[in-house]
Amino acid sequence: MQTNNIAVIGGGAAGLTAAISAAMHGADVTVYEGGERCGKKILMTGNGRCNLTNTNAAPEHYHGGNVSFMNDTISAFWVDETLEFFADMGLITKEEEDGRVYPYVNQAAAVLDILRLRLDALGVKTVTAFEVQSVRKSKDGFIITAYDKKQAKAGKVIIATGGKAAPQTGSKGGGYDILKSLGHTITKTRPSLVQIKTEPDIVRKLKGIKADAKVSIDGHSEKGEVLFTDYGLSGIAVFSITAYLTNQKTISLDLMSGISEDTLYEMLCMRAAQNPNITFENFLVGMVNKRIGQVILKQIGIEPLSRRAATLTDSDIKKLARIIKNWQFKIEGTMSWNNAQVTKGGALTTEFNPKTMESRLESGVYAAGEVLDIDGDCGGYNLQWAWSSGYIAGKSAAGK
Repeated sequence: MQTNNIAVIGGGAAGLTAAISAAMHGADVTVYEGGERCGKKILMTGNGRCNLTNTNAAPEHYHGGNVSFMNDTISAFWVDETLEFFADMGLITKEEEDGRVYPYVNQAAAVLDILRLRLDALGVKTVTAFEVQSVRKSKDGFIITAYDKKQAKAGKVIIATGGKAAPQTGSKGGGYDILKSLGHTITKTRPSLVQIKTEPDIVRKLKGIKADAKVSIDGHSEKGEVLFTDYGLSGIAVFSITAYLTNQKTISLDLMSGISEDTLYEMLCMRAAQNPNITFENFLVGMVNKRIGQVILKQIGIEPLSRRAATLTDSDIKKLARIIKNWQFKIEGTMSWNNAQVTKGGALTTEFNPKTMESRLESGVYAAGEVLDIDGDCGGYNLQWAWSSGYIAGKSAAGK
């Protein structure tokens, strides 16, 4: 067995950044990756473009049992430092809508290639197909054992295995078991940034249709695109709202969020008065998607669609305004880990030093990225946490 100064367990965004940071600060580093290659999940981000950060990144875009844990990281290595870090490696980036930052070439592969080139330049060793089963303290460091019984030694260990989201990329939650064995507490985990399953009767009729809406769950709201599917609701706004999803029973859509319900009621009254002969089939054309309008009318009993607007009652119009502003769907769960972008929950952050990412329970053990109980909104926030926490963990482990 070869003894290495620092072992990074996990070759994803946090792990590769930790390895680069540790090597930059003088350490001898080896990355142990369970898959056949590093960075597979990076290639999936941003629909293959890699939304690597967001210029609006701030604590209000993050969730977890103790979001203030991030404060020291934000002060030390955040968006500006991350962009400088990548620029120094040769990556040119561009900022798009809502502060999202992408590589200029629009290819996630460019981000991964840049990281791998820097790893090579720094002499970081990468061992793939080495799925770590356990990390055990020894008298001179740690013994790392893979599922196939291969072993390695290290003076210090950085756990950057990711969570359980997208297990097809290698994120199987193994880091939780490793940290548990070292005495750490793992909070309840569940899929986040994922599609929501609802009663299928309504959504199935709208499969493939997109709409801009304000999506709300228990007082929390997100604005953006909603995609109707045969199982429920998808789209960026739905993904983001799942960060707040716990035991809520309903999710609501406001299809005209810029207009109050009273104003909408007046608009519908005027529309009916000015177009008395228009059929229900086309009554909402120009306000909402035609097919959505037809489904809504049927749902509240305003049918058949061959009826004319002149037959609408005041009660009908009030019901119509109400459902357009607050269209409710019963939640039946979320899609599986295979569909999730990130894990909600993870290693309890109070058991780590926020300035260094080192365990307070086991000296020489560090953690970074999704394995910790920190998750962000959709839009580059989770990768920003991975880069930042990984950089701090690597620098701290090397410095110590």
